[in-house]
Amino acid sequence: MKALLDPIVEIALAAGDAIMTRYHSNIEITEKDDTSPVTAADLAANAIILERLQALTPEIPILSEESEHTAWQQRQNWQRFWLVDPLDGTKEFIRQNGEFTVNIALIDNGEPVLGVVHAPALEKTWLADGETAWLQTSSGRDSVKVRTASIPTVVGSRSHPSPELATYVAKLGEHKMAEVGSSLKFCLVAEGRAQYYPRLGPTMMWDTGAGHCVAQSAGANIMQLDGSPLRYHREELRNPSFIVSV
Repeated sequence: MKALLDPIVEIALAAGDAIMTRYHSNIEITEKDDTSPVTAADLAANAIILERLQALTPEIPILSEESEHTAWQQRQNWQRFWLVDPLDGTKEFIRQNGEFTVNIALIDNGEPVLGVVHAPALEKTWLADGETAWLQTSSGRDSVKVRTASIPTVVGSRSHPSPELATYVAKLGEHKMAEVGSSLKFCLVAEGRAQYYPRLGPTMMWDTGAGHCVAQSAGANIMQLDGSPLRYHREELRNPSFIVSV
């Protein structure tokens, strides 16, 4: 499976290029059934990812935010599947603040075992194989590891602040706060630039699979509030609340 990591990076980069060709033009926004926004960039990136994943691994099914979602009756038989968010942080893309990503993860028995988070506007790519995580830039590829800090940094969502988050951080004592969009929050923990990412509001599986793999491969813990691990072989596509910590 690890041999698939570099081809997945290339697919994510290609999707990112498609997104960036639409980044500085007039962004056409439509609304999905759940009222969340979707753009031509989301759909273009999705088309590239699906086509290339199907060519690379025709035997592995795909669950993508921007495609019809396979029913649980069928998904429950999937031991392994690709979990895709072709443009995570559509609101950040619309705001043109650069904080959006392409997320591709391979799930095996409910665990993310490969993950790529590509931030095309930042020209950064985080990748992981379940054991090691790396940051890839124009300067090359370097491994990343979590780090503790005497005054921890807590990273939260720019688009989804919550009273629950304020209650959680109040219990930590002295800390710093940072806000960033999309799955970049996982990557900040993986790099050691943040120590906590409490997600106490709604996310979907495709929002978190790739970042989960990157952070966990860098040494982070990703747990539900009851202390059990966050898993991806389940009927419910919406995630429970979880905490990423060093």
